[in-house]
Amino acid sequence: MNFDIWLIILKKHPFIREPKKLGFEKISEKTGFTRLEIKVLLFLLVVFICGAGLKLILRPNSSEYKNFDYSVQDSLFLNAGKSKINDEITVPDTHKNVDYKQEVLDFRKPDFTERKTVDIPAEKSIDLNTANTKSLIRLPGIGPITAEKIINYRKLKGKFTSLDELLKVKGIGNVKFSKIKKYLYIE
Repeated sequence: MNFDIWLIILKKHPFIREPKKLGFEKISEKTGFTRLEIKVLLFLLVVFICGAGLKLILRPNSSEYKNFDYSVQDSLFLNAGKSKINDEITVPDTHKNVDYKQEVLDFRKPDFTERKTVDIPAEKSIDLNTANTKSLIRLPGIGPITAEKIINYRKLKGKFTSLDELLKVKGIGNVKFSKIKKYLYIE
């Protein structure tokens, strides 16, 4: 007999049938997904269902709505610059209600009348060996501390013999010395 005839006979026999297709193969034929894609989708579906179940089990009252009353905080915010809020709470007025840019960019005309001016001495008008603190402060770039240092140096070393000795005083460098030497003389 021929092999094809045996196949026909076997197919028609009630106990011998084609093997049943598994669930993945049926779904694959219907959807067009591969077996691996179906397994991944099933895994994600199982994880999602487990997560939703745990959320329901662990937090049964999570859907309860909480009503917050922010009216006190809102009134404090809106009335921050005022001295009294709701007649109960007093807030000190510690900050200015001025825009900081306006403060920096103040275009009012400055008042220079109150400005202190130091009158610069005439050339060769201050004797370095007899000058006191007030007369040394009149020199450009010399403040009270540097003037005291000059006087202390003079007391310690004796009278100045040349103007270049001022460079030995701490706080007087070449630049400052060149600015003040035209006002000084030594007798």
